[in-house]
Amino acid sequence: MVNADVRVYVNERGVSVPAGSRALDAVRALFPDEAAGIDEGRLRLTDSRGLPVATDEALVNGAIYRVVAVRERLDGATA
Repeated sequence: MVNADVRVYVNERGVSVPAGSRALDAVRALFPDEAAGIDEGRLRLTDSRGLPVATDEALVNGAIYRVVAVRERLDGATA
């Protein structure tokens, strides 16, 4: 029997979504307002290490995502 759900974590909360769902679908299932913020460019999705994740990334069981604010660089700022 094939499991029809994928279990992932968004901002430390577990959620089960249908197999074939994308990363943004998991956010939308728990935090619709934050998903809208990602769509608008105010927020971004990262993995558990803080690296950016594509919102259309296919989900795998146990994946951990975080929603973070987008910080814009100031003109002339140095790294």
